Amino acid sequence: MPLSVLDLATVASDATSAQALSEATQLAQLAEELGYSRFWVAEHHNMHTVASTSPAVLMAHVAASTQSIKVGSGGVMLPNHAPLVIAEQFALLEALHPGRIDLGIGRAPGSDRQTMAVIRGSAAALTADDFPRDLIDVMGLLGDVRTDSGLWNKFSATPVATSSPAVILLGSSGFSAQLAGVLGLPFTFANHFDTGGTLDAVNLYREAFRPSPILSEPYTIVSASVMAAEAHEEAEKLAAPSRLRKYGMRTGRFWALVSPSEALTHPEWERAKAMPSNAINGTAEEVVEGLMELREQTGASELFLHCSSYGLRDRMTSLELIAEEFGLNPSPAMEHATAVN
Repeated sequence: MPLSVLDLATVASDATSAQALSEATQLAQLAEELGYSRFWVAEHHNMHTVASTSPAVLMAHVAASTQSIKVGSGGVMLPNHAPLVIAEQFALLEALHPGRIDLGIGRAPGSDRQTMAVIRGSAAALTADDFPRDLIDVMGLLGDVRTDSGLWNKFSATPVATSSPAVILLGSSGFSAQLAGVLGLPFTFANHFDTGGTLDAVNLYREAFRPSPILSEPYTIVSASVMAAEAHEEAEKLAAPSRLRKYGMRTGRFWALVSPSEALTHPEWERAKAMPSNAINGTAEEVVEGLMELREQTGASELFLHCSSYGLRDRMTSLELIAEEFGLNPSPAMEHATAVN
């Protein structure tokens, strides 16, 4: 089973956007060396703690800074953009890095409604009713034509395409799961949101699935929040800032990503600690055991790891420990470096 990495380029309390983006790039390079299959970045807007506002721009940099790992969006929020714009961006990325680009696409705004209205330039655009049509237009512009007429009849995303990015539908609800199934697309469920509904969604996806020109059987990807360390207690400590931040977001407060010591002494920490969570934290053995349980429960074809912590070194160590315990095959470059050292 492939393991992949999802990153938000989170800005810590004492960091800058430039530092967060540099760290995301370093994490992608490490993920490639360790043998992870994909590295995805998300789309969020008007959030002081998230530097990943434009997935296509960040993907271009990450793909140019790596050699073989697939680079994708987790995801591009379709209601925020015109289908032709998305198709042009990802056709360009695919032309630059053939066979390495994933267009993970979703229908959530990635922001509040007011911010979304500013992005689209119209409050009237704040509806998901057009999502299936817009998705089919994006697919058609990228070469996966499903109906007789669409934007592709008049417009071209790139003059002479020789390959197409993989289109993967993201979701945290039954609507996206069923749509992915009907269209025969791979489906990724945002289990790391920790809002429930994972099993229902993946079952709906499989029930609705119809073979398509790009996929003969369901391909389910499930995300998980993880943190691995040498000791269970250390992993829980390193995961504390992310847990506190998530609790703040659920209660309408967008706190900074503080250090573990600050998180554990925060006035709201005990409430955050009591918040139910499906995060998988602990030693590498405990985390891999939890991932295998998640795979068994969901029947996932692939798992995405969202490893959020205050420090880059802690995220890197977590990915290293999990890769070794899981038995990922490191890249030839890393195997050579290990042999030399």
